[in-house]
Formats: sequence, structure tokens, C-alpha cells
Amino acid sequence: MISTKKAIELISRGAEEVLIEEELKKKLDSGKRLNIKAGFDPTAPDLHLGHTVLINKLRQFQTLGHQIIFLIGDFTGMIGDPSGKSATRPPLSTGEVKENAKTYQEQIFKILDPDLTKVVFNSSWMNKMNAADLIRLASHHTVARMLERDDFDKRYKSNQPISIHEFLYPLIQGYDSIELDADVELGGTDQKFNLLVGRQLQEVHGESPQVVITMPILEGLDGSQKMSKSLGNYIGIDEPAKEMFGKIMSISDTLMWRYFELLSFKDLGEIEQYKKQVETGTNPRDIKFDLAEEIITRFHSSKSAQDAKNDFVKRFSNNAIPDVIDEIEIKVSEKGVVFANLLKEIKLVSSTSDAHRMIKQAAVKIDGERVDDGKQILREGFSAVIQVGKRKFARVKLIA
Repeated sequence: MISTKKAIELISRGAEEVLIEEELKKKLDSGKRLNIKAGFDPTAPDLHLGHTVLINKLRQFQTLGHQIIFLIGDFTGMIGDPSGKSATRPPLSTGEVKENAKTYQEQIFKILDPDLTKVVFNSSWMNKMNAADLIRLASHHTVARMLERDDFDKRYKSNQPISIHEFLYPLIQGYDSIELDADVELGGTDQKFNLLVGRQLQEVHGESPQVVITMPILEGLDGSQKMSKSLGNYIGIDEPAKEMFGKIMSISDTLMWRYFELLSFKDLGEIEQYKKQVETGTNPRDIKFDLAEEIITRFHSSKSAQDAKNDFVKRFSNNAIPDVIDEIEIKVSEKGVVFANLLKEIKLVSSTSDAHRMIKQAAVKIDGERVDDGKQILREGFSAVIQVGKRKFARVKLIA
């Protein structure tokens, strides 16, 4: 059986904060199977690797024998979490919430052990709460405390509207912890305020407060902004293996280590050995192969991972990517940039007409795939290796 010290080392790996570590130690020392809660609002049901940072941590708790409570916030989803938003988020309809929730359940068991995972919906208790119950819940928190939350504070100071119903979101998320008898709750760093409300409400109700663990937000393929489907800088866990492999291979050598830390299940000592190998001359691309294979094996199979690797190597075998490639960041507006214009801007061609000519000759590729349309629009979040001819390469990132 793993010691408490080793368990805390495992749990703390990659975490932003553990509040409070001494309380976590006591809970682990008790020998009790702990209830580990994490809530997901079904607003964007297609999971990507950014979501799995948190889900991987849940999996680690499962390896320690604890019960995972995967809370789908179908009730809170109809409120809309305002975290990090500068304006009120429109609530989802009941139909949208139910449809999105189904997709979550189909995907999470690619990572989590079904036998140690309980999937719950907070509508099962919130729909039973009447107006008097909600008023009593609201009495346990103050407007002043709500305005301590960074996003509310900014909106209040800039005279942007804050609807009363938005104050209910952290209260209901906190109440979920009471209903579920949560010992630990996990969330992204942008959820810290909500998680702490759960601790406070548990104390008000005479319960032992939950330990709060916040996980960092994973950068997308561009290496700068949060991984997001809307930004186009994401890797979906349901994407085809070959597409996933190409995207992982497109990340920068620096970002690779961040992905190892937050996404890999490899021992930290093994990752340190990788770093030493690179320092002594190993091509980082070879190390990235291992990262891509590990992740694709997790979501597809080892055969799919090997096939994807072979396909990638084959596509680049005749015109191998050089060890050193210029990395170029281009600022774009919301309208994006026309691909042919981009080729001219990054100086892979002399003019847009030259760009269209090279495209017509099948001499232009994005991550090894031939490009047929020079008029396509690329937007913020795009990140890939662009090749023109046999010798011109550039790793390009489009940023706001």
C-alpha cells in the first residue's frame, strides 16, 4: 500500500494549489475511501486534452482507491458559469444540457475506471429545492464576498452588468459538495473561488471542509492561449489518431515539456531522463514521438498510435523536417488571414501569385498534408508546420 507521503506527491504533481495540504494528509491517513468531486458544465461536450488535465488527476485518485464523483452540472449549466467572462453568459436550454451530458458520459471512461466512478447530475437535488431553501442558502454568503471574485470585481468596476442569478452559481456549486459529502474537490485555476465557497458552506453546515485542488489551464497548440475549440488550438480526444498525432508533433519543443508534465502518466524521473537526452543531443522530435504515442494509445490503441507514427514519418520521409525550423508568430484580427497572403508574409513565397502557383503545383503542405486552397482563411489559434517546396519550412502560430 502506498504511503501518505507518496500519495501526496502523486496528487500534487502538476497541481497549481492544494488547499490545505495538511487537511489532505489527515484525510488520507484516516484510511477512509474519500469522495473526490469534480464538476463539469455540459456547455462544450467534446472533450479535448485540456479537459483531461483534470480528469487525469481524478484517475490518479482512483489508483489510490478513492471514489470519483463526476458531477454533470445540468442544473448549473442552465445558469451558465460566468468565470472569466466579461458579460453575462446566456443559459443553456434543458434540451441542450441533456444532449451535451450524454456526450460527456461516452468519453470520460476512456480515462476513468467505471467501477470507481459515480456519475451524478445536480438537478437530482436542485430540482427539489424550493424558493425558501434557496433563500436560506443565499443567506450564507454576502455580496461583498461575491465581489471579491476577480471577474465580478472587474465587471462591477467597469459598470458592466452582473445579473443576480450569476451569484447563485458558486452557491449551488458549493451546495453540491454538501449533498455529495465531498472530501476533495478539483477544478481549474479559474474555479478557485467557487471551490472555496464549497468549503465555506460545508463549515456552515457543520461538516468537515473539503480540500481544494486547482489544476493549471493547459495551453493550446499555439503555446500561449488556453486550449479551446473556439480558438481552433485544441486536440480532441475523439479525433482520428493520425490527426491527433500530427497536432501533437506540431507543438513547440518548449511546450512539449508542459504537455509531458500535465498529460503524461510517465514517472517524473523518466521525463527528467528525456530532458537530459535532449541536452546531450537527442532530437526533441524523437521524444515528442513518445508523447504522441502515449496519448494516442490512451484514447485509441497502441496499433493506432504506431500506424499514426508510421504515417507521419512516411509523409515527411522524402522532405524531412529539418532539426531547426523558424518559429513565427503572426498577429491576426478576428477576420483571420488568407493562406496565400500568410505565405507571402512569412516569406516562404515572394508574392501571393507565387503562393497560388506553388499550391497549384502541389508544393505546399501543412503538417505534411497537401494544401489545395490558397484562399482559405486561417484564424487565431492556428499552429502548424508549413512547407513550401522541398526546403522551405516554418512553424507558424497565429495569435490575437
